[in-house]
Amino acid sequence: MGSTDSRGSTGDTGDTGSTSADRSGDARDRDSEGRARNARPRDGLGRPLPYGADGVPRQPEGVVRTPEETVAEAQRLLDEGKPFHAHEVFEDAWKSGPDTERELWRGLAQLAVGLTHAARGNLTGGARLLRRGAAAAETWASGSGQPLPHGIDLEAVAAWARELAQDVERHGRAVDAGARAPRLRGASAGH
Repeated sequence: MGSTDSRGSTGDTGDTGSTSADRSGDARDRDSEGRARNARPRDGLGRPLPYGADGVPRQPEGVVRTPEETVAEAQRLLDEGKPFHAHEVFEDAWKSGPDTERELWRGLAQLAVGLTHAARGNLTGGARLLRRGAAAAETWASGSGQPLPHGIDLEAVAAWARELAQDVERHGRAVDAGARAPRLRGASAGH
């Protein structure tokens, strides 16, 4: 028998404990189309935790929400310091919404991922995604003629993203995701 890797697998066909090949089809973590999913617990910033650890509840994938529900749920998660989970909400809207809004939701998902990276300490990647998401949101607003889609203040959100990108680069340290969360509906939304 060979040496074991970090999962306890020997790389040969000996008895190594439970692996995906040992599980029945029903026990495997797959979506309805057979794609693998990762059931590993995650922290509030979406980082994987060891199996068996207590993580934060994950956002269910593939949820079809109204735009109002999407914005409200994403804002709640952002305020709780869970931008990774907010990105999943935006991603659901991007995948299930009308084609005319795909780039809007994709840009907002990029902003949430940018905040995630900035909070995790990946400052270069965070700043890059914040700027990319800001540009995508502004491009969508310009092309659609809708500066406030579903009440989202895209100009203010883009300005927030660019300011945060500058701050992250200038100060060179991770940010508190909840404290630096954007106000999707601007200051008038009561956040």
